[in-house]
Amino acid sequence: MKKSVKISVMAMAFLGVLFQSCQDRPQKIELRDTTEQNKALPEQQNGATVTIENKKLDPNGKAAKDLQDGYKGEGTAIAKYQAYSKKAEEEGYHGIALLFKAVSMAETVHAGNHQTIMEMEGVKVPEVKPDYPLKGTKENLKNAIGGESYEAKSMYPGFIKDANAEGNYMAQMSFTYAYNVEKKHRDYYKAALADLETDHLNSLAKVYYICPVCGNTYADKAPERCEITLAKADTFTKVEKL
Repeated sequence: MKKSVKISVMAMAFLGVLFQSCQDRPQKIELRDTTEQNKALPEQQNGATVTIENKKLDPNGKAAKDLQDGYKGEGTAIAKYQAYSKKAEEEGYHGIALLFKAVSMAETVHAGNHQTIMEMEGVKVPEVKPDYPLKGTKENLKNAIGGESYEAKSMYPGFIKDANAEGNYMAQMSFTYAYNVEKKHRDYYKAALADLETDHLNSLAKVYYICPVCGNTYADKAPERCEITLAKADTFTKVEKL
């Protein structure tokens, strides 16, 4: 199934990023609380800031291509999981439909983070033309497990390594957020498949919570803060309806 998808920019909400360098030298990046969305973060004291070195991405380098590939992969996942959610609901699997919707929303955060970095670094944002199989819910879950497993085991670890080697920590951070969350998505899908195969679908979550910074996904109950970014729970997106 193919269709073009346009993903809106979702800025990396927890950072204010100030560049103070020429493009041919490492960037001095000052991270500090500068946006409305920063209410998601722990309270900062005395206007504390952290400065790190962030090397400019080579538009033709590995990390730039990784951002483009990651963006296309996340864009495809968004469309795919939306379609899988609709299919599950049609087949009477409301709990699985809700899970697919929640994960599609988390993937939107990942895609938005990748897009933000590309625009900051002058890397062309590619067009996304999703192509994926659409079958019954059981097969769709197996497909989703395969995709999330690949991202967690191979794709994002490789991307993180490339970004680290090039000294671009913004890209590395975006990849690391996605890597940590895709592992959870894989496990949610595995549990849903096991429940489907044993007819225990009542055990599925009735509500999910999505961290707006990293896409971290919580089932039924959210902690006070995201375990990856420390974003506050009152900023999470609540997913309880299709």
